[in-house]
Amino acid sequence: MNVHYCECGCKYNTIFLITKQFSFFFNFNSNKNIWWFNKNGISLQKFLKLEVDSVSTVHTKTSIKSIVKDFKQLTKVGLSISVVFTSITGYLLGAESINYTTIVLLALGGYLMVGASNAFNQVIEKDIDAVMQRTKNRPLPSGRMSTTTALIIATLFTIAGIAILYAINPKCALFGAISIFLYTSAYTPLKAVTPLAVFVGAIPGAIPFMLGWVAATGKFGIEAGFLFMIQFFWQFPHFWAIGWLQFEEYNKAGLHMLPMDKKDKGAVVQIIFYTCIMILMSIAPVLKVTGNFYIYPLTAVVILLLGLLMLYYAVQLYKTEKNTDARKLMLASVFYITIVPIIYVVDKFLH
Repeated sequence: MNVHYCECGCKYNTIFLITKQFSFFFNFNSNKNIWWFNKNGISLQKFLKLEVDSVSTVHTKTSIKSIVKDFKQLTKVGLSISVVFTSITGYLLGAESINYTTIVLLALGGYLMVGASNAFNQVIEKDIDAVMQRTKNRPLPSGRMSTTTALIIATLFTIAGIAILYAINPKCALFGAISIFLYTSAYTPLKAVTPLAVFVGAIPGAIPFMLGWVAATGKFGIEAGFLFMIQFFWQFPHFWAIGWLQFEEYNKAGLHMLPMDKKDKGAVVQIIFYTCIMILMSIAPVLKVTGNFYIYPLTAVVILLLGLLMLYYAVQLYKTEKNTDARKLMLASVFYITIVPIIYVVDKFLH
């Protein structure tokens, strides 16, 4: 029987599986085997072909699953969804009435915007990612995806994302374009040059919260500016905590992700400083100096307590300089930027 398979290894795997699965038939007299198939009205060739097709189907499903997994890694789906969440909370804060079409467009446009930035980032840092244990298995450094494919995905995401945001209003499209440009053309290459890259990267990182307000109101004012500043200052303790945890890996790859490129108390002093500014920015709306964006005193107290939790872990890191405390600070920062926008939205609907 002449059967032709692809040269990717399926031929040998398929024959092995079939032989292993049905070897019991061939432990007896071959005439008896043929008699068994004839008795049951089954052609041996047809029977084996069905098994080959079955194994090929499994292989195809596995390939599709791998492609989807690589796509998710390239565009960082988890991060993209968290950004979409932040944008939607910004929209809810600014909207006088809820337009669900706008929410869908904001979610889709925001997702594509972040996905494009991440894809471009991985194209630029392909060789750097290959050096670090944490990133060497990404689609590009591992060779599972070509650079051309990644560039096509990034370009399509950019065009589609900006077009969708433009459908909301031109300002949303402008801020989306600025975010992609700064992340890929400034922040990403600067990481290999100076620790100041974190300051540049904090700008596109702070746009999503503000973007939601602009989507709701069509304008950039003091309210959107404060939402921007809250997320802007939040990023320093967050990313420096990650930089502390991954310092050796980043150092090996030539990336500068801690203040003054040192894993010491001086870096933690800056973490504490920016955490304090973040807290002040977060509770400033209680003073009613932020236009239509204001909060109740009780809301400010709750947010203050969450900020003090972050500050506590920052101080602990200063005392111990241990990775365990850096990890606690990082997790506390994620909790903070997830819960605080929700608190703002709840507060608004209680007004």
